[in-house]
Amino acid sequence: SCRRPAKAMDAAKNFLDATEERADLNQYWFSPATVSTFVAEICDKGGTAALVSTPSVYFSLPEDARKMCKVLDFDRQWQSDPGYVFYDFNQPEELPEELHGSFDFVLIDPPFITREVWEKYAITARFLAAKGACLLCTTIAENAAMMLELMGLHPAKFRPGIPNLVYQYSIYVNYSSDRLKALNPEIDQDDWQRHWRPASRPSDS
Repeated sequence: SCRRPAKAMDAAKNFLDATEERADLNQYWFSPATVSTFVAEICDKGGTAALVSTPSVYFSLPEDARKMCKVLDFDRQWQSDPGYVFYDFNQPEELPEELHGSFDFVLIDPPFITREVWEKYAITARFLAAKGACLLCTTIAENAAMMLELMGLHPAKFRPGIPNLVYQYSIYVNYSSDRLKALNPEIDQDDWQRHWRPASRPSDS
């Protein structure tokens, strides 16, 4: 079931239909097609995954894969799920010790884009990641140099769909993926990387 994108797409649509974004927590869900892409990335790599501030991806994983994963989030609405772990980025290492170095894949989508916040998420990523783990993070294109410095990540060509976010995010990874080397037809028809130049940063409002 992990290889069937239609299943992930349906699961993502169910999550989006059932779960309102909370403006007070800066929650903006990925589109179903983007969730399906992330699910495929996790399934391709296999093993354990930590979904940090990314509940839409966690709840779209097939049940067999989800049993090997955890969702780390500040929003306690999911605390009854066996894979839920409370997470506050202001205490980036206040996590159960058994999670230390135990994940083959770490996916992170913070609620803010600032360096101060990303420094804390980087600490969490190092805490969670097993040796050789795949990291996939999302933030704005203007943060490219910072993501390289803090986490050794490089931008992918595929950009995520986040329908209710006013500015466009990019994806940053530490591994090679044919899927992420392609444009996302939801977002781009032309190669944005060829034309992109750093502009003013969006505010974190």
